[in-house]
Parts: sequence; C-alpha cells; structure tokens
Amino acid sequence: MKKILWLLPLFSIAPLFAQENDTITKKDYGRVYGGLESNSQWYLNDKGTGVNQDLTPINGKPIRSNNYLLVNYQYKGFTAGVQAESYEPNALLNYNPEFKGTNVGIWYASYKTNKIELTGGYFYEQFGSGMLFRAWEDRTLGINTALRGGRVVYRPSDNVRLTALYGRQRTGFDVAKGDIYGFDTDINLSTLFKFEVSDLSVGASYVGRYEALPVGITGFDALTNAGGGRFNFIHNSFYLSGEYDYKQKDGVLGLDNKVDSNFIKPGNSVLVNMGYSKEGLGIDATLRRTENFKFLSEREPVNYSEFSSSSLNYNDRVLNFTPALTKQHHSNLANIYVYQAQSKVDFASTTIMKAGETGGQLDVFYDFAKGSPLGGKYGTKLAVNLSSWYNLAGSYRQSPADYNTKFFGVGEKYFSDYNMEIRKQLGESWHTALYYIKQYYNKEWLEGGEKVNTNIVTGEATYNFTPNRSIRLEGEHMWADADKKNWAGATLELNLDDKYSFYVWDIYNYGNDDPDKRIHYYNVGGAYRIGATRIAANYGRQRGGLVCVGGVCRYVPESTGISLQISTAF
Repeated sequence: MKKILWLLPLFSIAPLFAQENDTITKKDYGRVYGGLESNSQWYLNDKGTGVNQDLTPINGKPIRSNNYLLVNYQYKGFTAGVQAESYEPNALLNYNPEFKGTNVGIWYASYKTNKIELTGGYFYEQFGSGMLFRAWEDRTLGINTALRGGRVVYRPSDNVRLTALYGRQRTGFDVAKGDIYGFDTDINLSTLFKFEVSDLSVGASYVGRYEALPVGITGFDALTNAGGGRFNFIHNSFYLSGEYDYKQKDGVLGLDNKVDSNFIKPGNSVLVNMGYSKEGLGIDATLRRTENFKFLSEREPVNYSEFSSSSLNYNDRVLNFTPALTKQHHSNLANIYVYQAQSKVDFASTTIMKAGETGGQLDVFYDFAKGSPLGGKYGTKLAVNLSSWYNLAGSYRQSPADYNTKFFGVGEKYFSDYNMEIRKQLGESWHTALYYIKQYYNKEWLEGGEKVNTNIVTGEATYNFTPNRSIRLEGEHMWADADKKNWAGATLELNLDDKYSFYVWDIYNYGNDDPDKRIHYYNVGGAYRIGATRIAANYGRQRGGLVCVGGVCRYVPESTGISLQISTAF
C-alpha cells in the first residue's frame, strides 16, 4: 500500500492524456468518481533564516508528503466510498502527529430516497451554523473530524428535515474515546404561514458526549449534554438569523490541559446575523458571544511532549466550529497578525484570564453608479469592514480558579481590524484597487508577546491583454509599532489562457530591531490546469506564524523548500 501511494503524483497525471469520452464503467452499472490530491515539500536548510531541518522533531527527513485518494461508487440510491491517505515519510511540518504512515482514512456506505437517507461508516455533518456541532474536512489545515458510526436523515415533507446520529470522532487513523449522540431538526414555516415575499425557518439541535469519568471525579456527569435553537427570517431585501447554544456544566481544563475537578462551569454561545441588500448597496452585521464553549470529543486534549504541543493546536478532537469573524484578507502583510476565535477558558497567568470572547463584524458595500461624479465612466466599488473582539467582562480569580462573567459589556481587547477597499476600472483593460487596513493585535493575551498596532496600505493594478490573459502587480507596506516592526512587499502575477499562471512575490521585514532578522521571504512558482487536473510548483520561504482558511488557523514554522501540489477529479 505504501509503495502504491508513493506513486500517486505520477498516477494523477494520467488524466492529462485520456480522451474526454473515455469511461471506466458502463452507465447501467452505476458510476465511479472521486479525486486525488498530493501535497509534497522538499525542505531545505537556509542560513538566511536560520532554519536547519536536522533539528525538526521526529525523523527530520527533508521530503514530506500528504496524499489523499478518494474513490466513490454510486448506483441509483446507493453510494459507497473509501479514502486512502499516505503521510510518507512524514506529514508536512506541523500537521497533527496522529497523521502518520499509510492507511484507510475514511470509508462509508449510504442509501438515499426522497424521504430517508441512511449512512454507516464515516460521515460529515453540521447542525445550524456549526457552533454546536460540525464534522468536516480541510486538508490545508490538516483537519478531519468526521464521525465513525451511523446517521439517519428523514424528510417527511419538503419543509422538514430530521437528523439523528451516533459515532466517535476521527483522530488520525483512529477515533476518540467519547461517544457522540446527536439530533437535529430543520423546519421551514413559510408554507404554514402562507408567506409570499418572506421566508421563515427554525431549528433545534442536541449533542451529547459520553466519556467515562476518572476514578474519584464526582463533580460532573460522564454524559455532557448540549443543545440549542435557531431561526432564519428573510423579507424582501432584509434578513435576520440567530442561534443560541448551551452546554451543561463540565470540568474546565487547567494549565496542564488536565480537567480541574474543582473548576466546573457550563458554557453557552450566542450568534446574531442581520443585513440588508439591494442593487448597489449591501450591509451585513454579525455579533457573537461565546463562554466556555470549546466542545471536545475527549475532555482532555492529548499532549505531545516531543512536539511541545497538544491536540488543541491541531484543531483535533473538536466537536464544534467557531471561526474568527473577521475579514479574510488576500494581502500577505495583512495576514501576519490574524485573529483566532477565543472560545475556551484559558487562565494563562495571574493577570491573563480568559473565559471566551464577545464582539462583532460589520460589512458595508456600495457601488457608485456609472456616470456619477465618484463613479466615472465605469463605476466605483467601495467596501468597508469593521471588526472588534474582546474578553468577557466579569471578575476572575486564579486560585482557586473561578470566574463570573457579565452578559453585556467587554473586557480586555483581543483584536480589531478596520479596513476600506476601493476598486476602480480605469479603462477597457485596466482594473485597480486600493486598500487601507488598521489592525490592533493583543499578542500578549493571544499568544504571548507585545501588543501591536499596524497600519497597512496596499495598491494593485491588473492589465487584461485579452479576456483570458492578464498581469497583476501589487505593492504593500505595513507600519507596526512593536514586535517585528515594519514590513514591505510586492507581488507579480501572470495568467495565460486559464491554463498557465506564474507568480513571484516577496515580503521584507526591513524594520526589525534585530538586524539579523531583517529577512526577505520570497516565493516563485506557477501552475498548470487542464480539465479537472491542476499541477503547481513553488520555491521559497515560509514565514512562521498562523495560516488560516475561512477563519480557522493552524501554526506553521519557518521553512524553506520546494513544494509540489497535484490534484485531479474523475
């Protein structure tokens, strides 16, 4: 099996030479479909950054690779699938240590009709916004929290969906110790109330985790119950949704990631989203408050002493989904200080004690009409985004550990991001954009370090030679008053006929107080795409820090090397 999966990058090129009309199976016998993905990197020593791959933990071999082969078979209402995974000779740096070797990662079989769906094996699911429960996969982040067990979905009508499930959560090639039970209902009430220009739906969820208690622990139950309710309302151009979730009292993790049997607290979360949109204008606001709401499939994270980290650092054994509600910037410099949602209790010291987070995000989009003074010949697009996040207001005590929070009000400020984007077309072929971003990052409370204020300016211009050929140039600068101080960067991209793309970029930490750390982080690479196959290669330096996808992050160490990504679907 290992030898086969080592050849996956070669097999993935085969579709390039296949004819479009080729078929593997006859239609009468169902269909086979799936995909292959290979992400490999050859890590190099780099005197410029001080990186020495001989010092990496556990078998510091220079070549590492993550490979996934998913094959599904469907015949009428029956579907089955298997995903083989290979992390050879090791997974990419700072992926979950449980991902090692070659094995079957997930397998499943399901049967579906118009009213019922039955699934056995591994499956993904989400209740509501995911704030209470979400089982999902993201290979870039090294996350796969599928449940292994069974699920039943019943649709008695077009307006009602009922889901019941049981399973254990995947961790590496094994499953966690906790038994997970769940039930969810979605009901659309628009038909009942005979709405014509409005839509109203409601839902309710339950999730239970059973894990036997250690000997001598009596302050809370082996079964932890959690539940919630939600609604979603739309009327013409206005929308409003809300969700509330509650988790019964349970032991809180102490400094050593062990449950403190004398520190027992319930948890809760509130999410409200509202907005208005019409032609040329959009407004969206989201508010969220979470208190002690990191819901794990095992009460105590696994500590990896050889990596000086725990399973929490890899988003492993986490049942719920709490992404950071901030703007997802494409600027390299704006992603140096990124915010991670603070949903769990964390008493790091006598002065830094957290019970969760409260805050919100506001987006405003406006299009200045063509022919107006600010719109000009082609119109102008304006986008403003504001987000701020804080610790919960209340009283905190480290020994014996305890806290009492207030529902309203804010505590220590964690993070803020206030930004504006202007997009302007200057001619038939020229498109430009200008960004201003002001950030505050409380590194002292979020990861240890200094509090940082930044101001970032980014400008870009794209020239279209033809509808399928373009070149883009971007320049950016960050002024920072602490930590690594000022940065400057630039990017050049060339896209040809939707098949070829090439890029080179560099960010330079010229303002670092330590002359030895004034480093260029450069990258050069390209990609080739044909049909459902994509091949990409890159050489350069990876800046150490957080890499985020959709508001969820993982930490990556500094590295230098050559990477190769191959993906295809069939």
